[in-house]
Amino acid sequence: MKTICAMRALMASLALASVTMNVGSSVGAPAEGRFQKLSGSQIRAKVAGMEITDETHWADVFAANGALTSYSMGRKSTGKWHVQKDALCIDRGQDDGGCYQVWLSGKKVELRREGSTLPLEGVLQKQSVRR
Repeated sequence: MKTICAMRALMASLALASVTMNVGSSVGAPAEGRFQKLSGSQIRAKVAGMEITDETHWADVFAANGALTSYSMGRKSTGKWHVQKDALCIDRGQDDGGCYQVWLSGKKVELRREGSTLPLEGVLQKQSVRR
């Protein structure tokens, strides 16, 4: 009986130590490890003149004047973008677009749409040269 109690106490101590180490490591984690939701003015400041891309298949270039140029699998298309309240709104025409919350962690970006559980993930960077 004493052995079982001692084992339970040891397991409880190890579990508590594990939780403490995990909590302690997240407290000192760098800011780029956490996503932060951008406000409307922050979206405008961060996105204008930049591109959001998966670095392989697609890229959306956000011109400062509200023009949007999209590149997807070698095809180029145009549209418009604007900020409405605290959301990035994209209009590619033909019912393709919508408004998204913008979450940023370093240069990683997530576009989150209300009602969707999967964000659109990409990288926010200076516009790349394309042919």
